[in-house]
Amino acid sequence: MKKKAAAKVKKTNHKSKKNKAVASKQTRSSKPAAAPTKKPSIADDPRFAQVVQNYQLGLRLMQERKFERARAAFEKVAAGPSPELAERVSLHLSTVNQYLAREGASERFKSPEEHYDFAVSLMNTGDYDTAREHLEKLAKQAAKSGFVWYGLAALDALQGRSAEALKHLTEAIKLNKQHRIQARNDSDFQSMLDDPRFTELLYPEVSEAAPESGKGR
Repeated sequence: MKKKAAAKVKKTNHKSKKNKAVASKQTRSSKPAAAPTKKPSIADDPRFAQVVQNYQLGLRLMQERKFERARAAFEKVAAGPSPELAERVSLHLSTVNQYLAREGASERFKSPEEHYDFAVSLMNTGDYDTAREHLEKLAKQAAKSGFVWYGLAALDALQGRSAEALKHLTEAIKLNKQHRIQARNDSDFQSMLDDPRFTELLYPEVSEAAPESGKGR
């Protein structure tokens, strides 16, 4: 009985498969990986930094009980690009408005003079911005009162606003000549003593006598 010939086992070429696999890996790895796209962050918005500054300013002003200015700062935050800060500031705005409502009821001055005295007290404590708000209100309500313009002139001088100080002091003297004498001894105008316009306004008789003395020569 003849033996069957052993079936030839077909040898597979493992090397070629490995080479193909390596080649395919190399092909895949040769492509550079796409860089992940960076999502725009609200922190990159320049307006966000300004909103944060206004938020911090509002908190500081609220602690200093400068509620009008605090409200203005908080309103800028509420209108800004950060929903989180806008939501947080709504509580502060509510608190500030409550304080302002109380102050509005308590600050019903009996006369322009009483209101003026309050503004001067603010100037004396260094709260120039709030003092200006009150004096400017008075200027609308009692425009014919010389002391209101005198107060504004003194405040201008304290803040280094020489041109405005001269303008307001001129108006004050026009309404009441006594303010000319008052300003001569007022330390609030210390910063303007070297200004010839200020000297001419306070001592008009000197400036008028100067041309006459020149004629006599």
